[in-house]
Amino acid sequence: MEQENHQPQPMTLSDRMRITFRGVLNPIAGFFVNLGLYPNTMTILGLVGNVVAAYFLAAGEFVIGGILVLLMGPIDALDGSMARLRGEDGEFGAFVDSVSDRYSELFILGGLVWYYSQQAEPLNVILAYAAAAGSVLVSYTRARAQSLGKDSKIGILTRFERYLVMAPALIFNFAPIGLGIIAVFSNITALQRIYDIRRQFRKQMKR
Repeated sequence: MEQENHQPQPMTLSDRMRITFRGVLNPIAGFFVNLGLYPNTMTILGLVGNVVAAYFLAAGEFVIGGILVLLMGPIDALDGSMARLRGEDGEFGAFVDSVSDRYSELFILGGLVWYYSQQAEPLNVILAYAAAAGSVLVSYTRARAQSLGKDSKIGILTRFERYLVMAPALIFNFAPIGLGIIAVFSNITALQRIYDIRRQFRKQMKR
């Protein structure tokens, strides 16, 4: 049986933000392209910046770490704009970007796990672990679905929303609240995608 074509997916908040701020991102991306930088260079720069942020978080320097996380967000958006301007927005670049995003989140949350474990705060360690698990599962459920010919971008807490929660939570020193929000709603998002993929398979079986 041939796989059915992907159903059009609803736009995520991240998609909307990229469209809204395209007029700002494109000139900046063009500047870096003219300097001879490659999109993957920007991706790696964003990853390195988040690793540095994780170091400060592990040391308990939440404000510095939060500011670095905040600054890495726009850099993460620039690599895609640069790839489009260079005509290199291919599948491998998207793959590298996605993997880099997962590493960035795990480093940041790992830094928090380290800090809270050193402070003997088991509840916050559990929250950080649950947030990491949910963040990875949101990505994995979509990737696994795509390998089976389906797709799902739905959910209440995708990558961009998690960034909007985590950065201010760190800067304004309410990290446990941010972790709790991400821990709960990222796992709900993963369940939403599982249900959506199940719905797509059941719909296919009825044809």
